[in-house]
Amino acid sequence: MTTPDLLHERYRHQLETPLLDDIQRQGQLRRIPAGTTLMDIGDPLRYMPLVLDGTIKIVREDDEAREYLLYYLEPGDSCAMTMTCCLGNRRSEIRAVTEQDTALYMIPIQLMEDWLVRYQSWRAFVFDSYDVRMRELLEAVDVLAFQNMEERLFKYLRDRALVLGSPTLDLTHYRIANDLNTSRVVISRLMKKLALDGRVRSERNQVTVVNLFPA
Repeated sequence: MTTPDLLHERYRHQLETPLLDDIQRQGQLRRIPAGTTLMDIGDPLRYMPLVLDGTIKIVREDDEAREYLLYYLEPGDSCAMTMTCCLGNRRSEIRAVTEQDTALYMIPIQLMEDWLVRYQSWRAFVFDSYDVRMRELLEAVDVLAFQNMEERLFKYLRDRALVLGSPTLDLTHYRIANDLNTSRVVISRLMKKLALDGRVRSERNQVTVVNLFPA
């Protein structure tokens, strides 16, 4: 499937055909390898992403430069926080990093307000994106406030596996500790407990979430 065909396939249930044609004409198609910082905190915002393929991790950073995972963007998604900054003509308040090789259209921000007036489907898409991301942000707050580290770790592994579509993850304990703002020693101890409880299988630089996709 060609990338223009993929755009129509991913968004045909959300966006009307004339708008999709406008995206192809005026958007900037990009293919970005995994591990690339697509947008960083403080960057001026000139584009809003529409994800065609791949996965993007969205994180915030505190005053001590510790990262907090907010949510993932998957095919068919856009980033509500980016929309907010774009419409407010502000700099980025998040960091976006590709978790997989990713294809996306970058929409010039000057088109966003015009499309809100011209296309009913664009208005619905923007408001729906806000709603979805707000629920994910509230869930992230609940996890930080109310879950212990063991449950936070398991939720992190399970969510990542679901997003990437595989129960087996190539992850080091250092990478997990960095994402969850804790120490590698704590993660190693909790991974052993999750393994003993039969919730994960852990090997060198690899973790498998047990029964993620039951038969």
